[in-house]
Amino acid sequence: MENLNSDCLLKEFYIPSYIMVPDSPVEHLSYVPSYPVIVFINTKSGGQLGGQLLVTCHELLNTVQVFDVGKDAPDKVLHNLYRNFKRLKSNGDNLAAEIEGRLRLIVAGGDGTISWLLGVISDLNLAQPPPVATMPLGTGNNIPYSFGWGKKNPGIDRESVKSFLDRVMKAREMKVDSWHIIMRMHAPEDCSCDPIALPELPHSLHMFRRVSPTNVLNMEDYHTFRGGFWNYFSMGMDAQVSYAFHSERKLHPEKFKNQLAQRTYLKLGCTQGWFCTSLCHPTSRNIAQLAEVKIMKKHGQWEKLHIPRSIRSIVCLNLPSFSGGLNPWGTPSRRKKQDRDLTPPFVDDGLLEIVGFKDAWHGLVLLTPGGHGTRLAQAHRIKFEFHKGAADHAYMRMDGEPWKQPLPRDDGKVIVEISHRGQIKMLAAPDNCIAKSIQDTTSSSSVASHHTEESCIEGSEDSESEERKKFGAAVSFRSSDDRGIIL
Repeated sequence: MENLNSDCLLKEFYIPSYIMVPDSPVEHLSYVPSYPVIVFINTKSGGQLGGQLLVTCHELLNTVQVFDVGKDAPDKVLHNLYRNFKRLKSNGDNLAAEIEGRLRLIVAGGDGTISWLLGVISDLNLAQPPPVATMPLGTGNNIPYSFGWGKKNPGIDRESVKSFLDRVMKAREMKVDSWHIIMRMHAPEDCSCDPIALPELPHSLHMFRRVSPTNVLNMEDYHTFRGGFWNYFSMGMDAQVSYAFHSERKLHPEKFKNQLAQRTYLKLGCTQGWFCTSLCHPTSRNIAQLAEVKIMKKHGQWEKLHIPRSIRSIVCLNLPSFSGGLNPWGTPSRRKKQDRDLTPPFVDDGLLEIVGFKDAWHGLVLLTPGGHGTRLAQAHRIKFEFHKGAADHAYMRMDGEPWKQPLPRDDGKVIVEISHRGQIKMLAAPDNCIAKSIQDTTSSSSVASHHTEESCIEGSEDSESEERKKFGAAVSFRSSDDRGIIL
């Protein structure tokens, strides 16, 4: 009887092969699957767990609806799928239409893998994008934790995966803000600032070689990077330690298993000067020394954000989870909300929570009840204008992926701007979801209408093929108001 119930459950997630593989024999079902799923797995995440999870999912589901992202990139898979949906629906295939409308995606990996898939979905610019469930397989797992899927992998055996699928079936949809980042480097030939090497680019950042003829950047000596994030963007010492951690892991993967990874992270935090300012580390400079920060609370009104000189790390937070489940923003008291014009931190209100940290000791405050970082502001746009000669480089991180950003020492300029660009749909687990929506409150409508900014489209069709090579570079992440940034 247990096997019968299990088989009935798995049927609800089934997708016929001809939906996924064009020109396959049409399969006629006597029922319509209630929750058809496509599973994307990063087999390099979680040690050997990713590879074993792939095997289990192949056993439980149709093999053509389970993908290893290292072999089958999500953008290619989903482009082919929706092209096939369109063809089948034009031929009157009702089952294909039903599966498209009920489709859910599962991504198993770290925060970087999850953001990669979310970017691909945004790039598709679908009228009805599928919601996404997340299975934690990475180091931080902030995105899965935010939506109730936990910090650790729930298991890779058959029963554990079935239990996870049951939770996916019971999950509810939530809209989540998407954030567009554009980074511009004005680097003349004689400038000391070189662009980021392509191998160093995270999935969430894409280098543009071509821009629209009408774009202000259609001139020599400019490097333009674009992308997006859903959890956070950070800059400073936390990103520096993360970069050292990722670099060390590439060189010595044997050191990064189980608790050894946490010890290595702590050791790197000490050697990089995160626990105490080191005169030997010029990159230990505070944020105010590196850049001028401006925010926009209302459309069209930039204002300078005061950054205390003690702040060495700044985090622009969209979800209530950072560094393995900590909440830097915390819960402001009613009085602080009134005095500083703060609103509750919702994931779909078009606002980022901007938090500062002095050092790792300051970060440990998050482990205490009511602990939080230095609340700097809430905004729906933020811009960093880097000072000339402040440093050779700065460390940045988006959704778990760090990189080392070169900075000019002479006449070059680097500007990073973050702005709201639409929303995607996530699946929140039936329990333990800590992300909050403005839809959960009765007084939220005015907040949403005041702060949320609609997506804009800009660019020429002839650059479409190159823009789709990497996430965050297609239609949904093109900005029409580029002229607002003057370099």
